[in-house]
Amino acid sequence: MKRKLFIVGAGIAVGYLFGSHAGRERYDQIKARVIALWENPRVSKTRHDVEAYARQQTPLIRERADAAAKAAPGVAKDVRDRVVDTARDVAARTTTTARDVADRVTDVASDVRDQAGKVAADLRVRGEAAVDNVVASAGEIREKALDIVDDEDDDPKV
Repeated sequence: MKRKLFIVGAGIAVGYLFGSHAGRERYDQIKARVIALWENPRVSKTRHDVEAYARQQTPLIRERADAAAKAAPGVAKDVRDRVVDTARDVAARTTTTARDVADRVTDVASDVRDQAGKVAADLRVRGEAAVDNVVASAGEIREKALDIVDDEDDDPKV
């Protein structure tokens, strides 16, 4: 963001310099002020201090960068090993859970089969009893109907 703002500011400054009526005179004034600022003893001292600090820190930064580069393969290997261990652990847990679920499903299926067998046997017994009751009732109704027909045959009025 700062870079874009700097570019926009520089573009405005260049446009101002080239677009003004007194562009060259204004450019010379700004250039003189920048040179005076650059050669100012306080700015010059600060500039030299920053350069000295950068020279002093360069070897330390280089050493740290080298150490980080050397450590990177070991760190990557450690991360890879952790990921592999975690993946194996997850796979083992998943396998165990799948086996537990399969065992539970098998147990439930056996229970359902047993219950269905009991219900079927109970329905068979009830159905046979119902058929026996219907046959017995039909027999009684038949007997009553035959008794009525026999009674009518015995009746001299008919």
